[in-house]
Amino acid sequence: MKLIPQPHHAHSLSFLDELNPEQQKAAMHINGPLLIIAGAGSGKTKTLTYRIAYALSQGVQSSSILALTFTNKAAEEMKSRISTLIGATQAKSIWAGTFHSIFARILRFEAEHIGFTSSFSIYDTDDSLSMIRSIMRDAGISAQQFTPQSIKGRISHAKNLMISWQEYEASSQDINEKQTALVYKEYEKRLRLNNAMDFDDILLNIIRLLQLSPEIKAKYQQRFSLIMVDEYQDTNRAQYIAVNLLAGGHRNLCVVGDDAQSIYRWRGADIRNILDFQKDYPDAEIVKLEQNYRSTKVILSAADSIISKNRKQLKKTLWTDNPQGDLIKVIETRDDREEADAIKSMIKHELTHNGITAKDIAILYRTNAQSLSLEDALRSSRIGYTIIGGVSFYKRKEVKDTIAYLRLLCNPSDSESLTRIINEPARGIGPSTLKKLNEYAQSQSIALFTAFEQANTLPDLQKRAVQASFDFTTMIHRFTELKSSLPPHELAKEYIEATGLLRMFKDEDTEESLDRWNNVQRMLSNIEEEYEKDSALTIEEFLQTVALMSDIDETDMGQERIAMMTMHAAKGLEFPVVFIAGLEQGLFPMGRAEHDPDEQEEERRLFYVGITRAEQRLYLSYAQRRYRFGELNFSQPSMFLRELHPDTIEYVDTFGSSRSVRTPEIISSRQTKYGSSMQKSKPSPFFEDIPLAEETFSQVEPEGYDIRTGMKVMHGKFGKGTVQSVSGNGEKREAIVIFEGIGKKQLLLKYAKLQPYNS
Repeated sequence: MKLIPQPHHAHSLSFLDELNPEQQKAAMHINGPLLIIAGAGSGKTKTLTYRIAYALSQGVQSSSILALTFTNKAAEEMKSRISTLIGATQAKSIWAGTFHSIFARILRFEAEHIGFTSSFSIYDTDDSLSMIRSIMRDAGISAQQFTPQSIKGRISHAKNLMISWQEYEASSQDINEKQTALVYKEYEKRLRLNNAMDFDDILLNIIRLLQLSPEIKAKYQQRFSLIMVDEYQDTNRAQYIAVNLLAGGHRNLCVVGDDAQSIYRWRGADIRNILDFQKDYPDAEIVKLEQNYRSTKVILSAADSIISKNRKQLKKTLWTDNPQGDLIKVIETRDDREEADAIKSMIKHELTHNGITAKDIAILYRTNAQSLSLEDALRSSRIGYTIIGGVSFYKRKEVKDTIAYLRLLCNPSDSESLTRIINEPARGIGPSTLKKLNEYAQSQSIALFTAFEQANTLPDLQKRAVQASFDFTTMIHRFTELKSSLPPHELAKEYIEATGLLRMFKDEDTEESLDRWNNVQRMLSNIEEEYEKDSALTIEEFLQTVALMSDIDETDMGQERIAMMTMHAAKGLEFPVVFIAGLEQGLFPMGRAEHDPDEQEEERRLFYVGITRAEQRLYLSYAQRRYRFGELNFSQPSMFLRELHPDTIEYVDTFGSSRSVRTPEIISSRQTKYGSSMQKSKPSPFFEDIPLAEETFSQVEPEGYDIRTGMKVMHGKFGKGTVQSVSGNGEKREAIVIFEGIGKKQLLLKYAKLQPYNS
């Protein structure tokens, strides 16, 4: 189908002079299928904007242009740029928005054809969960055994794969699938009765609408004569089918994306959609945007050396006219606390010596739990920060729930904390019971906890609710009595285990729930770390410290703040200076990638995204040991560090100076792929004695401590033990000791007060 109704005039195309040749080629192709492979920082949004402007200049009606994005922000930015080029009136008529917003708009017009009215409701995640909980209650399905979140996750996954409840029911095998099938069936029934759709239904119903009615399909194929899809590598199966149905008549479909930045496989994205575009449209024009306008040559070379290891990809070679730039600095630290301190020191250096402001810096990490030590380090130096795409560690729901449990243990009269956690997890005390107990507490002027203790005196409470109240208060009393005999970290760990909070997250077994489980474990580990520093620490003192940290008024720090976020949240952003923390096997890449090639390639793409966020300087760090899942784990450097081209990196000490220490395997080979002009890491004799390997730490003899490997020692609480290893210097000197009947403990010698003894 030809879109150009008349020859263009040269004077109307002057704006195309702002594009490079490949961008121009993409912008001027408006007839037939087009695949734009847009490398990181290659001016993708600008190219799309100018393509729309070019189509409008050729007589294409603005109302016939459909631009599908993954965020409303991206759509608004595109419209804003078009307004500048063409004018606000035409830009306003373009159908630009997210898949869900555009498809919901169409469904409003056509709802009656699929059994809905135009006033249908759209249920968000909380609405869906509430309905699923209600269905489970009515069906007698235990929320302890089958959590609403896990059932919702299975239903959503089925919908993303376009599996109906009938198909799911027919293929269900184990008890989890059978219970999910039961809920799925009733869930769909109630959605219909409520004239409602959830997020997944919006995609499924647009497909159903177009497939059921050839007339409606033809109507929208004719209306949208020019279709563009941004971030095509992130589309799922349903989005893929819907787009191809809309483009099936005229085939004027332009998809834009970068397979190297496909990082949402875990939520249904199918990289095959972009890899197989040429199979779907054999006559498609292929344009590669390979000039990078964002990063230095060094950063770009490092990114290329990483992504080139992936087997499944559309080949491209990014290049730039930007300066060579600084080498990427790799920092090795003993643990995550030292890692955070090192990052903080280098941020201070950037702020004071390199003309960089706080908003120019980003810290990226693989999991949310990593932010705790980083937040503590920045906060201690009063460096303002903002959590992007998430919340501060201490403000995350699961962490606030853990704190509320601990507050209740210390102060049973804290009714706010009790109300917050009484159904986290669910324990048979529903809203009706809680309302009656609250009314009783208010009428008697007693604390809510006391009302729980007196639940058997309320005549209209069911026996089940009375027993649940008794069980809960008994648990609190049991651990209150243990406060004087157990160290705070051991008390907290046993107590939180007993509440069922951790088991709830484990049972859900989703990436989000396991992340929450890890955050709670990290919180508990933090209590142990603080206890190692001060053996007189109490739970009350710890909670006071946390409360004061949580309540810092960050508005006093000004608008200049460091951006902190997960690697996934960083996609689409860019910063002059980027830190990527936690480059360790099992963390980045995640452990599951070791045995799954597809997962490994996904993790490598995620690292590629992280690298290409940096414009001028990039720092990579890893720790030899880190608290994960509640335990101190010894780590190996990430395989990705070995994959970085050695001429793009230099190892530095924790203050940023070059190191010439015993070279690890990661930088053992020197190649010349990027030419002799590439900077080399210069030796620094001052750091020759700084050890890299764990086993060499015990050879360093700091002043003030005479504890050695193999020595028999006595600890005030743990008793007799044998020193397995000693590491660190000065106040950071620490030992790993095997205690009789207890096992391995890691202790800071400054606080441990170990005494040598002869057995």
